[in-house]
Amino acid sequence: MKDIVIVILFFSTFAMGQNKFITRTGTINFEASVPSFEEVAATNKSATVIVNTENGELAALVLVKAFRFKNALMEEHFNESYAESDKFPKATFRGKLLDFSFEKLSNETDYLISGKLEFHNVTKCIENIPVRLIYKSNKINLSGTITVQSADFNIIIPSILQKKVSDKIEISFSFVLLKQ
Repeated sequence: MKDIVIVILFFSTFAMGQNKFITRTGTINFEASVPSFEEVAATNKSATVIVNTENGELAALVLVKAFRFKNALMEEHFNESYAESDKFPKATFRGKLLDFSFEKLSNETDYLISGKLEFHNVTKCIENIPVRLIYKSNKINLSGTITVQSADFNIIIPSILQKKVSDKIEISFSFVLLKQ
């Protein structure tokens, strides 16, 4: 219940009185696989994302336990040992589409995003990440990829697994946002 209240406060503060596009079913994938070893990848299909079309501000919230792996044991290890999702249940991003103009948005437009990513109780500045926006039928499709280091978020990969799990994590995202 506490998480729901935090989510409502987080997004209501951001969204009050603004032109916004929103989704609660955004998809985020991450991969930390190493060739020749078992795939280390997960998908989360319940990201909440808001874009303010007046100024290009963007906010995203992801519940960490919603990441799904092909291997149930890997999902358990991720939640208990690495993400510590009981202790740090959510990841957030607050940022801005640089030089954004809703009036100039066409079928496909490339932008850069900068902002702050918080995961595992660590906040990291993310700058100049290329994203693609497609505006069609009163929807915005927003997609892109970010690469981060596990060490940047105080995630320690045990030495026994260092050859099987990459310390570089590729995070891809795809959101279909509807006007609210």
